[in-house]
Amino acid sequence: MPEPAEMNGADIGKMAVSGVTGSEGKDPVANGHAENESNPFAEYMWMENEEEYNRQVEEELLEQEFLERCFQEMLDEEDQDWFIPERDLPSVGQIQQQLNGLSVSDGNAEEILRKSILNPEAKEFVPGVKY
Repeated sequence: MPEPAEMNGADIGKMAVSGVTGSEGKDPVANGHAENESNPFAEYMWMENEEEYNRQVEEELLEQEFLERCFQEMLDEEDQDWFIPERDLPSVGQIQQQLNGLSVSDGNAEEILRKSILNPEAKEFVPGVKY
């Protein structure tokens, strides 16, 4: 048998066809796959449904993004509904301003009594007692 460096294309073709056996005792085919292999393109079959696969992956990504947005909106709504003292209570300075604005005077009491529509002769209300 000639050395590989001395072979021309015709000799290599004859060698592949003449029955030089591979390491497993199977005849190699020109494309590198054994003749008895059921589908020589099996490793590329995923490409057959590549568009469907891409669509499914895109749908899953959109669904995941939608769920993340909904979850964030839910957390934001909870933050708004919850009572957070630092955020919801007035500061000490605001309370002091409100207290400074208050005053106690009896000057308005007589005017309030004159404008009142309550019955001054009514009995005092006691819960649970029927009159």
